[in-house]
Parts: sequence; structure tokens; C-alpha cells
Amino acid sequence: MSSKLSLIQSAIAGVIAVCATTAVAHDPKPSEGQEKCYGVSKKGQNDCGTSTHACAGLAAKDNLPDEWKFVPKGTCEKIGGRTKPPKPGA
Repeated sequence: MSSKLSLIQSAIAGVIAVCATTAVAHDPKPSEGQEKCYGVSKKGQNDCGTSTHACAGLAAKDNLPDEWKFVPKGTCEKIGGRTKPPKPGA
């Protein structure tokens, strides 16, 4: 039983490691004339992963400070967002 539990734990750790590296490695670049805007995406409408998940479309709530969307340059602050990510732990 112990080796079966160890195998399951190793598999889970591997999946977590792959997800973490995928989130870091895949950071989409904005199209020309666009910028990242933090804190404005609606639930399920973010454009990329964060420290809590690895994929676009997984924002748990509206307007979370670390979730972002691409918006036309110069419009982020006008719609209540920020162009810089929040500081860790803030």
C-alpha cells in the first residue's frame, strides 16, 4: 500500500510541476497597439494564467488584482485597471 501511495504522490507532484512551468513559460505577447491591464477581467475572461492557475479563462471572480486582459494601449487606467502587476502578497 505504501508504494502505491508513493506512486500517486509522485504523479501528482509531476502534474503540479508541469503546470507551474507551463504557466511561467507561456506568457502571451500583446498584439501591436495592446497592453496588459490588471484588475479588469471578469470571471472566466482573463487572458493568461496567474500564481493560482495556469490557463486563460480561469479567473474565479471579477476584477481580481492579479488577473489581466489585453486592452488597447492607453485605455487600461481609464477603465480602472493597472498596467503593472500587483506586488506579491499585496
